Amino acid sequence: MEPIVVLLPLFGAMLSMPVSWLAKPKASEILTSSFLVIAALYSWVLFFDVALGGHARTITLFQWIGSGAFQADWALRLDTLSATMLVVINTVSAIVHIYSMGYMKDYGEQPRFFAYLSLFTFAMLMLVTADNFVQLFFGWEGVGLASYLLIGFWYKKKSANDAAIKAFVVNRVGDFGFALGIFCIFLVFGSVRFDDVFAAIIQNREVIPFGLSAGGPILDLTLSIFGGEYHALTLIGVLLFIGAMGKSAQFLLHTWLPDAMEGPTPVSALIHAATMVTAGVFLVCRCSAVYENAPDAAALVTLVGSITAFFAATVGLLQDDIKKVIAYSTCSQLGYMFFAAGVGAYGAAMFHLFTHAFFKALLFLGSGAVIIGMHHEQDTKKMGGVRTLLPLTHIFMFIGTIAITGIGVPGVKLFGAPLGTAGFVSKDMVIESAFIAGEAGRAFGFFAFAMGLLAAVMTAFYSWRLMFLTFYGPSRAPDHVRKHPHEVPTTMLAPLVPLAVGALVAGMVFYPFFVGPKSEQFWNGAIYAAHDSEHGDDHGMADKHASNDHGAEAHHEDETHHGDETYGDTNHTDQSHGDSGHSETGHSKTGHNDTGHGDAHGADDHHGGHHVPSWVLWAPFFAMLIGTGGAVAHYRGSDPLKPGLLREGGMIYAFLKNKWYFDQIYDVILVKPALFIGRFLWKQGDGKVIDGLGPDGIAASVAASARRLVKIQTGYMYHYAFAMLIGIAVLLTYVLMRIGGGQ
Repeated sequence: MEPIVVLLPLFGAMLSMPVSWLAKPKASEILTSSFLVIAALYSWVLFFDVALGGHARTITLFQWIGSGAFQADWALRLDTLSATMLVVINTVSAIVHIYSMGYMKDYGEQPRFFAYLSLFTFAMLMLVTADNFVQLFFGWEGVGLASYLLIGFWYKKKSANDAAIKAFVVNRVGDFGFALGIFCIFLVFGSVRFDDVFAAIIQNREVIPFGLSAGGPILDLTLSIFGGEYHALTLIGVLLFIGAMGKSAQFLLHTWLPDAMEGPTPVSALIHAATMVTAGVFLVCRCSAVYENAPDAAALVTLVGSITAFFAATVGLLQDDIKKVIAYSTCSQLGYMFFAAGVGAYGAAMFHLFTHAFFKALLFLGSGAVIIGMHHEQDTKKMGGVRTLLPLTHIFMFIGTIAITGIGVPGVKLFGAPLGTAGFVSKDMVIESAFIAGEAGRAFGFFAFAMGLLAAVMTAFYSWRLMFLTFYGPSRAPDHVRKHPHEVPTTMLAPLVPLAVGALVAGMVFYPFFVGPKSEQFWNGAIYAAHDSEHGDDHGMADKHASNDHGAEAHHEDETHHGDETYGDTNHTDQSHGDSGHSETGHSKTGHNDTGHGDAHGADDHHGGHHVPSWVLWAPFFAMLIGTGGAVAHYRGSDPLKPGLLREGGMIYAFLKNKWYFDQIYDVILVKPALFIGRFLWKQGDGKVIDGLGPDGIAASVAASARRLVKIQTGYMYHYAFAMLIGIAVLLTYVLMRIGGGQ
């Protein structure tokens, strides 16, 4: 039954158009939404079975590719990591499908839209349940294709087409790095299966790269490329992360994400909350064994994630489009997830991914309700007073805002979990993990901590700015909007209820499992974190989970279980990590360090072996208060549009308003040179050289010769008689010369 949870969205995508032809468009909406609801419900069943019940398994469907040493199966890997993603993807996608039934009713082309949504969901499900890197790459590219189709759904609109192309092209940059990473993995390990690759790393096996006669232990192996020597795992980690940067819109490859708002709002919610942008975070966490043993690659992840969290938050400060504010918020929150993974807090990264899906989907779908209620107006400066026009939508957006800003009470626990909204619990975990990593000597740990706090201040500011400009104060809406306000249909509001509940309590409910005292059993080896032997005195990395295994079990024909066995068949101790980092079973037994909100110990708060100062525990809370206070002081008055600290016309205002000028910079250094080269090769190379000397040149020569020959055809008899006499004379001369020569 497990394949059904993945295949139902595919069936919906395939049947959407035929069903609409046989019945009516409404039938395709009901069919695809029903399939997603069933898939979502079964995803929760699998989550309780796999993650909470510990029944991890891999189901092999069939052999996909077999060519010599290269083998890739089509399989479904069900461990805690994939089960968590199944819940996030299918739950949000089902809600988006139901919401879209109301949102798209006036736009038309519903069968095509719902087919694209289901295709998007299927591609993401294939990505997260992959058992090898090639199958993962299939889902990776499928998500890229589906995003292109959805962002450019309104294909008659030039801006939508441009945004779709931009997303596709920017992702090709990252995907090229990802493909090179997969090539490098096969080159080094001779396999693309997760179990084979991760087992070799954890046990520090001897590997011989493809085509070479000698190799060495994988942790010390270097590759010679273009005359330089590079640490193999670092190279693999960097290449994989380049792919993650593109898909998850990290700094330098982020420019496509805000433009993706050209698609319908349900698309924005699906892309930003549950699917495409979370793929990069999932990839880094899935490859935790790589990054734990490639500190330079992990440092790059931390650095880029930290900068992204700060950069996107600064840009979000001055955005006026209600969807683009939330879009840059997504970019910033992804930065949090990445720097958490970079410092080794993979559980915290996945925890924030999980909670983020609830409140970000709530904010996007709530903004869609505002747009519909305001007659498709998206500029917050032309809103105001919407609270009285759309009271229910205001409540949902308010819940989403207190969740993303992190409303909670530091140091206070309820049933063993921190008391606060989902964003408070998970985001504070990420920030505190960065501080602990800095104390442990992890590269860029303190930098990530500082950037996380600054981003928290700005997150609170722009989130409440959006609320005040949209829902409070005097109405600035056009007359026709104020005269004819309307609440959105129930099909758009009802799906927001479970999202609102999740935004409020998901952090408290799932804290013990993701990062709390039950996390070791919960993850069950799905995430590997090596013990930092250099800081073995309670200063190891945040969020360490005992790694039972990654399931390098025998590859059964139908179903393979992993999670209880060890990698390999011998007791192996990796000396490079110290004896304390390995158990007698041959893989990392790091113990669990709860980096969350522990019990107070004097002036400090204890976090699973780490003493976190109280000021660190309270710092995110005060960051939230500062940002919220700034927004209240400026936008809660009678004139919310009055000039503030960042006045129009100033350098800082222009810098942030123009998004750090990245689009302009890329236009100058990439787009215009590419257009110049393309135009030159088109006009000069193709037009003048290839076509000029080739088919066009030959055709022109024949035409010119024909024009000259045409002049001979004058139509006068004496011209033709003269030509005949000349011809006879030439012929007779030739005959006489031949006869004379013969004698």
